[in-house]
Amino acid sequence: MKAAIACGGTGGHIFPGVATAEVLRARGHDVKLWLAGKDIEAPALRGWSGETVTVAAEGLPSGFSLRGVHAVWRLLMAVLACRNLMKSSRPDVLLAMGSYACVGPVGAALLLRVPVVLHEANVLPGRAVSLFSRWASAVAGSFEETRHYLRRKHIEVTGMPIRRDLERAAQRALQTAERHDQWTVLVMGGSRGAHMLNEVVSAALVRLHRHGHRLRAIHLAGAADEKAIRSTYEASGIPHEVHAFVSDMAPVYASSDLAICRSGAATCAELGVFALPALLVPYPHAAKDHQMFNARAMEKAGAADVVPEKDLSEDWLVDYIAGCMRTPERLARMSAASRARSKGSASEALADLVERTGGVTRVAGA
Repeated sequence: MKAAIACGGTGGHIFPGVATAEVLRARGHDVKLWLAGKDIEAPALRGWSGETVTVAAEGLPSGFSLRGVHAVWRLLMAVLACRNLMKSSRPDVLLAMGSYACVGPVGAALLLRVPVVLHEANVLPGRAVSLFSRWASAVAGSFEETRHYLRRKHIEVTGMPIRRDLERAAQRALQTAERHDQWTVLVMGGSRGAHMLNEVVSAALVRLHRHGHRLRAIHLAGAADEKAIRSTYEASGIPHEVHAFVSDMAPVYASSDLAICRSGAATCAELGVFALPALLVPYPHAAKDHQMFNARAMEKAGAADVVPEKDLSEDWLVDYIAGCMRTPERLARMSAASRARSKGSASEALADLVERTGGVTRVAGA
């Protein structure tokens, strides 16, 4: 099978696209990635040795403006450019991971009558998935709740594909289930809007340490706050690790008892495969508040607690963390619920759907 995967634009679309592409390649298929020519794409593609094609595209701004008219024109030109490229090497199926970067390839595939599979990472569908869902051959999602926001009878819940090495590391960690010496809080502020979260959480952890609670902090603070957060912990004497960014997250997740973080789709998926209980603080300025929808879905499943950023205070957080430390059985229930949400490999499930849509029937056990 010849499969095309449109996953350009941001790391949040490239990483799951590449994870699924690797599964399809391992099954013997010819896979080509369709990208949008953005700077973030190069580092996100490290390790990918397959074919790529780039067609420039840009997102649509909110509201009506001359810039918006120009962006629509660029997207239409992207559709025509993709159509010309796709005609010369027609795929059997196109998988689109959402975002403006998939508009050109999806539009071209529909014009050429190539079957299209859409994947929506978040609970609340983005504009591209909402636009094309009525014409797609199949739609997949990371969350069951996405069904309520698309005018489509059937949506296959595959989960959110994550890197294969991270999946395998999670399986090993859950099988060994080694206990670590100190109760550990993992703090992940995210790349945007993390300053307030970094300050409140670090202050709460320092207070708990001063009140005699034995705990450790692993804090991913971002480049802007890394130095200040490290100084805060060093002055208090609390055991800590502070990083701007960590490329190998597996040992970090495996050594933590509780995560305090945003609720992007990739973060929710990684918490799930590592069965890590979490306090989710959704990024309040995310488009259409989509992180809150993700967080509430995790909360409904029993896998996480949720607090809006406006309600997050040092006093409240001190009480919350102290309560978690006193009730390990509650965290165990959250961990079990988190694991239940992440049964099986999302990248394998999405690859199965792509194969079926492309006309490939797999032999049982193959």
